[in-house]
Amino acid sequence: MRSIVLALATFVAGGPAAAQSWQEYSYPTYSFAVAFPADPQIERTTYQVADGRSVEAQVYSVRQATSVLKVTVAELAGANLEESAVIGHAIKTLSAGGEVKIDIPHRIYRVYGRQLSILGADGSRSTVAVFDYNGRLYQIEGKALPGGSGDTDVLRFQQSLTFTDGGSNRSPEAIRAIREACRADVANPAGPDDPRCRR
Repeated sequence: MRSIVLALATFVAGGPAAAQSWQEYSYPTYSFAVAFPADPQIERTTYQVADGRSVEAQVYSVRQATSVLKVTVAELAGANLEESAVIGHAIKTLSAGGEVKIDIPHRIYRVYGRQLSILGADGSRSTVAVFDYNGRLYQIEGKALPGGSGDTDVLRFQQSLTFTDGGSNRSPEAIRAIREACRADVANPAGPDDPRCRR
C-alpha cells in the first residue's frame, strides 16, 4: 500500500525540477529520516500526552505558500501510557475542530501505527501518520492550506518517513497474527483492520 501511494505521489509531483528540490534529512538520535523541500526549522517544545502531562518534544517543519509539513517527536519514556491511549489522543488533538475522513492502519517496515486524512474546519486538508515507537510518539503531518494546491507535497512528505534502526513495535508473534488474520493475497497488511483484509 505504501509503495503504491509513494509511486503515485512521485509521478504526480512532476518533472526534474520538482524532484531536485526535495532532500532526505536523517536524524539518527531519533532513528528516523524524512524528505523536505527545504531545510526544516527545528524547535524544542512540549507535547501534551493523554493524561494531560507535558513531555519534551522536537518539531521539524517547513512552511510553504500552499502547505505546512511537520514532524513531531515526543518523548514518552516513563509516561506509562498504552499505545492505544497515545495514538487515540494524537488523533483527537489533530482532528479537533475538523473531521476525520480516513483512519486506517499504517505500517513503515515493521513499525505499526495509524494513517489519517483530516478535513479542517477552515478547509485545510491534512494527511497524517502517527506511531508509538521506542518510547516516543512520531507524528508526521502534511497540511494543504485552504485554497492552495499543496496536496502533492503533503502526500509526498507524509509517505517519505522511514525508521532507520530496523526495529519494530510488534512482536514476531503479533506480526504473524496480523498476517494470518488477513486474506492470503495481502502479503504485508498494516494491521488487522487494514481495508485490504476485508473479506
